[in-house]
Amino acid sequence: MLLLSGELTYAQSLPTVVSGSIRRIENFSSQYIPSRNVDVWLPEGYNETRKYNVVYMHDGQMLFDSTQTWNKKVWKADYVFSQLIKEKKIESCIIVAIWNNGADRISEYFPNKIFNLLDEKTRIELSEKYCNNKLANGDNYLKFLVSELKPYIDHHFSTKSDKDHTFMIGSSMGGLISIYAISEYPDIFGGVACISTAWLSQIEPNYAIPTATFDYLKRNMASPFGHKIYMDYGTGESDKNYEMTQSFVDLIAKGKGYDENNYLSKVYDKAIHDEVAWYHRLNIPVEFLMTNAVHKDM
Repeated sequence: MLLLSGELTYAQSLPTVVSGSIRRIENFSSQYIPSRNVDVWLPEGYNETRKYNVVYMHDGQMLFDSTQTWNKKVWKADYVFSQLIKEKKIESCIIVAIWNNGADRISEYFPNKIFNLLDEKTRIELSEKYCNNKLANGDNYLKFLVSELKPYIDHHFSTKSDKDHTFMIGSSMGGLISIYAISEYPDIFGGVACISTAWLSQIEPNYAIPTATFDYLKRNMASPFGHKIYMDYGTGESDKNYEMTQSFVDLIAKGKGYDENNYLSKVYDKAIHDEVAWYHRLNIPVEFLMTNAVHKDM
């Protein structure tokens, strides 16, 4: 049974945006994961008589208003998407900003099928150090998104609900759950952007987690037919640790049949692992993913 108890609200605590508007679904309840807020950004001129592409983004409280974030940094997603729409580089779209759950963030963004490929010792250490003593819960997080949140969004907003107009963007662990999402639900998502993906290659000496990730992707990465994948990392601070793992993932994608038309992997010199860095390059994955979704009725 779907639990769609979130209510749209216009509370005073809504983020301030430079264009468009925010509608908040407060404490969206789920049978799979703890409830959380979801902020829905509607573009300027949103009109129920037309249909819109939908972009699901993780860490939703970090996207719009720097006065409301813990580190005073944001993606400025409202600005980036508004500019791309204004310049007619993408079709007008809706952003569904899913708040993370704080202490359970890593657990919820960690793919179960990768976690289960690890030996017991590594699973225990990972759970203790990074997952708040919990097991990976990525499967339940995606069940919430696909079977509860997406139906709610498609019912309450004017969306193009098919996979060719449904996208996902995440950074760090949000990048990891995004590549997992398109692999597990290729009929739901047409494209994903995995920005500064936290491959976790730097947290343990035996390279077990990246090896498990490679094994999973070799078997399960979504077909290149009808899908697009964007990936990147920076060379500054912790991001530089992702270079080797990302190069192997790129080889896996190539082996699966991806090419420059549906797979883009970028390196950003001196870019670090934070929202300001991601804001400065967000336009690139958005335009890459959504170019083929542009229609003549713009």
